[in-house]
Amino acid sequence: MEHQGKPESSLPKDAARAVVLLPTYNERENLPAIVPAILSAAPVDVWILDDNSPDGTGALADELALENGRVRVTHRPDKQGLGKAYLDGFRRALDAGYERIIEMDADFSHPPEVLPELLRLSEEYDLVLGSRWVDGGGVENWPWRRRVLSRGGSFYARTCLGVSVRDLTGGFKCFRREVLEALDLDAVTTSGYAFQIEVTYRALKKGFRVIETPITFIEREQGVSKMSRSIIWEAVLRVPRLRFEIDP
Repeated sequence: MEHQGKPESSLPKDAARAVVLLPTYNERENLPAIVPAILSAAPVDVWILDDNSPDGTGALADELALENGRVRVTHRPDKQGLGKAYLDGFRRALDAGYERIIEMDADFSHPPEVLPELLRLSEEYDLVLGSRWVDGGGVENWPWRRRVLSRGGSFYARTCLGVSVRDLTGGFKCFRREVLEALDLDAVTTSGYAFQIEVTYRALKKGFRVIETPITFIEREQGVSKMSRSIIWEAVLRVPRLRFEIDP
């Protein structure tokens, strides 16, 4: 089920060209703040993809959509994982005619103020990655174990796949629509860390221009992290196979 708010006469002329996909599951505490922050940071729409959150996130999302025509909501039947939520969002955004499609977390771990830079770089590059592990990037409020896991995961994936991207597991990305149109979205079966790795790797294998721009990732203050052992093990086991499964 989808809900779109009423049109706004003040909507910037180029806003319909870009959309931020915002998957949610129990993000009621963050949603009222992150949506206005995104809308004020850049000329983008926000498309909330809620996986039937039991805390009422979906109902709150509907209220935000009624208040602002730049907000859309899709209610998904149940929690199916980040990868499936994004794939659903990709297809919907392409069908709606968006030219720039952005992945972003709903918990302020991805800084909204970087959105204009992602869009600026997307004029020249096909896929722009918000990167924690390039010069100028970093993380805040992470224990050392989480830092080791993230950096180690990116190094592991980079080594297995033979690519130079420093932050393969990051989830703050801006795609030109041509990238998603060229990828075989039906063939993507991973989620979590592995999903982010696979989509970027598929874009690289297709010959698209990929660039990283530094961000500071800030650990969530509200809600509960969605990280789990199953997500980590999926990446460990699936990443080596990607190199042989994906044709150049």
